[in-house]
Amino acid sequence: MRVSVFGLGYVGCVSAACLAATGHRVVGVDVNRVKVDLVNDGKAPVVEERIGELVAEGVRSGALRATGDVRAAIMDSEVSLVCVGTPSEFNGSLCTTYLERVTEEIGAALAERGGRHTVVFRSTMLPGTCLNLLLPILEKYVGGTAGVDIGVAVNPEFLREGTSVRDFFDPPKTVIGELDPASGDTVAALYDGLPGEVFRVPIPTAEAIKYADNAFHGLKIGFANELGAVCQALGVDSHQVMDVFLADRKLNISPAYLRPGFAFGGSCLPKDLRSLVHAAQRADVSVPILAHVLPSNADHLQRAVELVERTGKRRVGLFGLSFKPGTDDLRESPLVELAERLFGKGYDLRIHDANVSLSRLLGANREYIETRLPHLAQLLADSVEDVLEHAEVCLVGTRDPAVLSALPRGSGGPVIVDLVHLPDAEARRAEPGYVGLAW
Repeated sequence: MRVSVFGLGYVGCVSAACLAATGHRVVGVDVNRVKVDLVNDGKAPVVEERIGELVAEGVRSGALRATGDVRAAIMDSEVSLVCVGTPSEFNGSLCTTYLERVTEEIGAALAERGGRHTVVFRSTMLPGTCLNLLLPILEKYVGGTAGVDIGVAVNPEFLREGTSVRDFFDPPKTVIGELDPASGDTVAALYDGLPGEVFRVPIPTAEAIKYADNAFHGLKIGFANELGAVCQALGVDSHQVMDVFLADRKLNISPAYLRPGFAFGGSCLPKDLRSLVHAAQRADVSVPILAHVLPSNADHLQRAVELVERTGKRRVGLFGLSFKPGTDDLRESPLVELAERLFGKGYDLRIHDANVSLSRLLGANREYIETRLPHLAQLLADSVEDVLEHAEVCLVGTRDPAVLSALPRGSGGPVIVDLVHLPDAEARRAEPGYVGLAW
């Protein structure tokens, strides 16, 4: 099929490259000229396992290209995937500005194009957004009827940053919210041959499924971290407790996200929890558990700050900055928040993350870090050794092999504050100078 993908961030870039790899002809569309040029040069605008080789191969074979011209992309495609961002507003509500803008642009181009074209919304949005907001915009600009003149569907993604390419080719499920059967057929054809169960449901159901998933993921992480903190206070091995808990496959579901670790973050879970709670409040629905997941997460992050404060030392090193290993995504990373708090308290901070380079950060990712941690350039260290030489306290927020192999053992070195439950955590717990966050 001929596919246009709007938005070349993590979801859009991975979707475009993987669709091209499965035999479709794909054109990516983005307002950021740097991203467009990178793709056309065969380079990925994001850091992600395998994405570089997929983009390079797609461009080399002619199956993938990018443009900033919406009209040209629409004219050369029969289905469009909308993957633009839906960030949080200041009050926690969902920002639909980018969705509305791209829908207007697509609609205007479709009015000129003629013929049936299917618009597939892959961006995360609250139930009702497509039918009550975006569909009327499309019909207005196209001058036609959705489900007759235009196909419309919602196709939420379940791609985890760091493993998104693997998740695309081996999805946990495929969800198609269809306005009409023909629209659903078009989306199903995009993923023909991929494993996993396919669910064809009404559009509002598809919109809600992503929130159900992410709210539960956030809840699981918060649960495991709170339990870990309680276990630590009671002198109990939290990972041993969870090993037994997770052995129950009948009642305790999947082990995903259920290991005590650091706070969660990223561009999905916090945003989706905020917008879901905001929507519930507007509807006068009490959601005390969901409403307290983010405060619980913030408290868990604060535990790391307090561990540093208790050492009485001022020179601090931080390993890891992106919200998940193997990516360069800094948006709502708990490690960025941790760095911001420590820097604000006057700690002499040095940071190393092999995947983070200021010169490579683009778009919303760069804007976020410039807003939250504008002094990052002076805090970044070139090597693991530079951080170790500087620090009296080392916060370890990554399992990067280069970091693990360099961390000192025994007494005499910096205090090690373990945020990720290091592979040798059990052995280190008996050593002076090692502190586990919740174990």
